Amino acid sequence: MDNEQMILFWIVAIVLFSIIEGITLGLATIWFAAGAFIAVLAAILNFSIPVQIGLFIVVSLALLAFTRPIVVKHLRVGRHKTNLDVIIDSMGIVTKDIEPFKVGQVKVNGQIWTATTEDKNTITKDTKVKVIRIEGVKLIVKTLEEE
Repeated sequence: MDNEQMILFWIVAIVLFSIIEGITLGLATIWFAAGAFIAVLAAILNFSIPVQIGLFIVVSLALLAFTRPIVVKHLRVGRHKTNLDVIIDSMGIVTKDIEPFKVGQVKVNGQIWTATTEDKNTITKDTKVKVIRIEGVKLIVKTLEEE
């Protein structure tokens, strides 16, 4: 293959990787499209085919390894935040005693929730609590430590 054919090859690779990324939205093949872009520049500058392939591999893998985690973190790909997430770490007031192996009630942000504790201790009415997590439709809470 000569460099003109390699230019065409790399352009086709860019288009294919971009189409696959557009279909899957997994942030996996876009890095290979970037690697193919660098390889097409190398082909235009008349670098040898092994150098073009080497640049494609090195750039693609480097981008995949170093930039994908950052982009995924900022775009939060695959994670859907819900309104329930704002309740976690919120403070509430016990409105019905929480007893071992029984649910009580807690008022958080103006809403009444069923609640229990991790350690199965009794928490009495009017005690301030903090929401640790949500399991189904039940809050898991702990008492706020007095300072």
